[in-house]
Parts: sequence; structure tokens; C-alpha cells
Amino acid sequence: MAFIEHGTRRLPITGVTAHPTAQWAVQQARNIAADLGEWGAGPRFLLRDRDSKYTDDFDAVFTAEATEVLLSAPGHNPRPAGSRRCGRGLGRGQPSCRRQRIERRG
Repeated sequence: MAFIEHGTRRLPITGVTAHPTAQWAVQQARNIAADLGEWGAGPRFLLRDRDSKYTDDFDAVFTAEATEVLLSAPGHNPRPAGSRRCGRGLGRGQPSCRRQRIERRG
């Protein structure tokens, strides 16, 4: 799981697993929320896809930090552009990672 901070193009990486679950995703959300708190201003928006592993508990981690959670459009596959960004940040051509976009408060 990777998060992209648009303002600085920072790519904080969370844990990696071959078989992510909803509980794993929630823990990664807690970890990234704690890291973002250390950076100063928290995210304004979280844009995520509609995968079933992103439960209400996942969203609650960010809404507790006053972050608005936005869902991608149904049937919309934003992977190609996200994969390129993620790949450059990770040093690989075509990563198979889910990404979440974060925009920090200004």
C-alpha cells in the first residue's frame, strides 16, 4: 500500500503483504495517520478506490483526523497514471500496489 502526497509528491510507503485484509489496511491507515501527524498539517482529502478491504474502520482513521474520504467513481480504473507515479517512487516500472492519494492542508 502506498500513499501519494500531491503537494510534495512525497511517497510514504506503508507495510507490504501478498494478501492484504481489511484489518491489515486499517493498521496501515493508523500507521500513516501517525506519520502524517508528525509532518505537521494532516491531509485534507483521501481519494481511495472501492475495494472491499477499505472498510468503515479504515475511513474512520482518517475522518478522526478531519480528513474527507472520497471514493473513486464506480467502474473507474485510475491505475495506469497511479502505477507510473508509484513506480517512479518505488524505483520499479509496473508495481502492483494500491495507492491512496493524500493532499495535505496548506
